[in-house]
Amino acid sequence: MLKKYYINIKMKKFIKIIFLVILNFSLLLSFPTQASEKLKIGLMVPLTGPNKDLGQSIIKAVRLAIKDIDSNFIEIIPKDTASKANEALKSAFQLKQMGIKVVIGPVFYESISYLDEIKEITFLSLTNKTLDLPKNVISAGINSTSQFNTIKKFIENNKIKRTIFLTPIQDYEFEVKKGIKESKIKVFKDYDYNTEPTKLTKQIEEITNYKIRKQNLEDEILRLKNSSDLNKEKKIKKLEQRYTLGNLNFDAVVISDFDESLKSVSTSLLYTDVSPNDKYFITLNQWFDKSLLNEIDIQPLYYPSINKSNYENYKDKFFKEFNEYPSHLSLLSYDLVGLVYYLSLKNNLSNLNKLFKKKNSFKGKIGVFDIKDNKINHRLNFYKVEDKKITEIF
Repeated sequence: MLKKYYINIKMKKFIKIIFLVILNFSLLLSFPTQASEKLKIGLMVPLTGPNKDLGQSIIKAVRLAIKDIDSNFIEIIPKDTASKANEALKSAFQLKQMGIKVVIGPVFYESISYLDEIKEITFLSLTNKTLDLPKNVISAGINSTSQFNTIKKFIENNKIKRTIFLTPIQDYEFEVKKGIKESKIKVFKDYDYNTEPTKLTKQIEEITNYKIRKQNLEDEILRLKNSSDLNKEKKIKKLEQRYTLGNLNFDAVVISDFDESLKSVSTSLLYTDVSPNDKYFITLNQWFDKSLLNEIDIQPLYYPSINKSNYENYKDKFFKEFNEYPSHLSLLSYDLVGLVYYLSLKNNLSNLNKLFKKKNSFKGKIGVFDIKDNKINHRLNFYKVEDKKITEIF
């Protein structure tokens, strides 16, 4: 009896071992990286035309990503878009004929116009624009919603009650409006402005009630001069050092602009006696633009961006590999290779479009990607430019 019981135990252990072996084997078969078939990823970038240098930077970033992943089962198939919609469609059709299911690219919004004709492929575009995208195109850029979500966190952390928003009348104006709406950030007042210098100055004067505040100062100086106040000379001298008199009805200003236009708006605010020492000056992702370090008058200046430390490490690694510095967009493509590889380990790439509808997260060099409803949002950091330094706030 005891012997029979012992044999049964051995038989159960043997069956359990066989089951585990079969289970592990089936799991291995479910991973593309363990199968004989390679993971093929299309890459659509400008290889000719005015943006060909950017295309080469992206190709090098993709090569670097594959090297870091250290897998022999990834194959990248690059195609030229020449930064044109018709060339992008032609390349997409060629990739479809090769059986490609996922493509990193195109880079520019203008190149995606006809891609809804290639429904069999999911395109991970590097654009940060999200309006009117074809259903098979997913924007992987640092979109306005991601940025305003981060700005919202800063505003709430600092208990800022009244924030005005200044948006240029540009081709990305409605993207900004969408980001403001989707982030549910609290808006005190929202203004659109013309970037033409003379019109801009006049609009900023109106927004800040500059003429009224300036008149208030002149009226107060005149009143003191005609008064019998014993300390009027001292008070008048103090007032004459000012430009305006009267409080502003906001605590922070968000300027959705870049480069020289951002500097022009900030300078116009200074001209109307609005100082970053008294009101928060906040803007959108500036990709750590070094020229802003020298703009001392508009500091402190705050903005959301990717993880700076990761970005610097990536640039150093890229330089060591290729003896040149990368474009910031190349970092997006580096992370997207990792994202596709990660998803391929867990799923069948033929259903990739469905995967982007599910809630998922992925940690890359940029930071954390949040994926849901065919959208990619980024959890960004927040920075302050002051005293010619960039400091991380969170």
